[in-house]
Amino acid sequence: MSKTSYWADNYLEKRMTAAEAVQLIRGGHRVFIGSACGEPQALVRAISEASGRMKGVEIVRMMSEETTSLTAIADRTRDLNLSVRTLYLGSTTEDHIARSKRFITPMNMSDAPSLFTTRKLPIQTAMIQVSPPDDFGWMSLGVSVDVTLAAAMAADRVIAQVNSRMPRVLGRSFIHVNDVQAVVEHDEELLAVAPRPSSEAATRIGLHIARLIEDGSTLQIGLDAASQATVQGLSAKNDLGIHSQYITDDIMHLYAQGVVNNRRKGFNEGKIVASAAIGTSNLYEFINDNPAVDFQPSDYVNDPAIISRHHRMVSMNVARTMDLTGQVAAEASPETFYAGVSGIPDFVRGARKSYGGKSILMIFSTTPDGKKSNIVPVLNDGAVVVPRGDVHYVVSEYGAMNLFGKSLQERAMAMISIAHPDFREELFESAKQEGLIGSERTLGEAKRSIYPVRLEEVIEKDGEEITIRPSKPVDERRIQEHYYGLDKRDIFSRFFHEKTTFGRDDLESKVHVDYVNDLILVAVVGEFGFGRVVAVGESMMLLHNNMAEVAFSVNRQYQNKGIARRMLRKIADWARENGIAGLMAYTSPSNQAMIRLFKTLPYKVNTSYDGEGVTLTCRFEELA
Repeated sequence: MSKTSYWADNYLEKRMTAAEAVQLIRGGHRVFIGSACGEPQALVRAISEASGRMKGVEIVRMMSEETTSLTAIADRTRDLNLSVRTLYLGSTTEDHIARSKRFITPMNMSDAPSLFTTRKLPIQTAMIQVSPPDDFGWMSLGVSVDVTLAAAMAADRVIAQVNSRMPRVLGRSFIHVNDVQAVVEHDEELLAVAPRPSSEAATRIGLHIARLIEDGSTLQIGLDAASQATVQGLSAKNDLGIHSQYITDDIMHLYAQGVVNNRRKGFNEGKIVASAAIGTSNLYEFINDNPAVDFQPSDYVNDPAIISRHHRMVSMNVARTMDLTGQVAAEASPETFYAGVSGIPDFVRGARKSYGGKSILMIFSTTPDGKKSNIVPVLNDGAVVVPRGDVHYVVSEYGAMNLFGKSLQERAMAMISIAHPDFREELFESAKQEGLIGSERTLGEAKRSIYPVRLEEVIEKDGEEITIRPSKPVDERRIQEHYYGLDKRDIFSRFFHEKTTFGRDDLESKVHVDYVNDLILVAVVGEFGFGRVVAVGESMMLLHNNMAEVAFSVNRQYQNKGIARRMLRKIADWARENGIAGLMAYTSPSNQAMIRLFKTLPYKVNTSYDGEGVTLTCRFEELA
């Protein structure tokens, strides 16, 4: 080819059919196939049809829906004609995963492009799908840049399926006609993936996570039902940004609503940055020639150093299984849509290094049939994708926990508390046997409790945010520190004597509760998972009269801020909702603060004195 030849002439000379193009593949060649929804389906079908004449051809791909199954050919021919190397395992059935396990090459996506560019894994032929060339001969990789660009630039030969339905996506997504050796013009619908229907469990996970995401955060969102439920719960947020391996229809909807505007990312502001799109035709229309969308290869999007440069970077991914110490397995399954080793470790580490960043791992508490717990004592039958030392926030439909900086005992208690109630006792006993929990520990009423997330509330006092919420098993040490930090006068008011020791018996009753008969509220300041308890509100059921006894302790620095009053109102509303007849409190006559507090309730208050203390009672049926 002459150096001065016009690209359009070259394009015409390179045109051929798919069947002719695959004849360029020789025995022993390594062939890369464009991934995910950018898969060149016509070329894959041609390979399948010609596989009988191929010898020793290795197919390299990152993710595929297997609309034309090349792994089935590899199975049938015992890898003689074709073998498959998969850098990322896609959504498949359990049986298929087991059969295809030998094909998986575990890699972080940030490392995958260099595998091709350094020729550690030489590619003889790259088969890609692109948009038609523009006026200057540039064709866009469209919905799938990820590792495809690196494979195409490093390959000895590039075969391009030109599809007029492929969107032209801005960023580093272009390859020139002069860099392609064969052109196959074939229009067909791009692979599309409809959003998975959100389950009740996914919606509850989303509610927990939405509380962790602040305005101005930059998000990475995994491809799964739980992530989608979370995204749908973000409609009340402001100024969110996107830096994610994939973008989906839900991200498009948030952008259309103005929730995502990328103005406060701190890096690549104004741009949705991703390496691929997986969704419907509406999503592909949205990204076509959209200046707000910037597609980059995986070695950029998934680079932890790039990820960490974003403001309040939040990564959200689904774990398939976790053990009580926090180890994570995330192999692919139908429930998680697409999951695998892939980009999860990159984003987990990058998000945690970001200023104000968070790494969130979501987990469904059980398998879809409810017969097995996805939280297990020890992870011994699945690949560890995220080591326990990298795990930050963990969220199931039963609650959210921060494992960072926690001991193995604290981690085990935290994981048990967000496991399905049917499996908590079994996990607790296993943890004891493994030495993760002291033999003297008990689970108490927590074995069946469901954390009432709707009782959480954030209030602001004197410029400081204070979170009022139900207590959790991981609060034991913090409640203990709260009691030890109380003024002596406040200790006497709360306990009626000069108490100097707050042991486990005192504390377990405060954290292992069922949230109905016993409800403990804490007021916390500081970061989620590391906050300081500054007030405790207690409600304990008295079975003989169907009343709940209440008591409060507030750090002297936080008194007179209305915290106890807000707690009391929450306790009263919750008790009434759960069929309790009323409240009572027993205090000393000198504790005028408690007496005044109780009388703020909108019910008739009866007062009696037994010579030592004052009993205050109110019944919900008797309004003041």
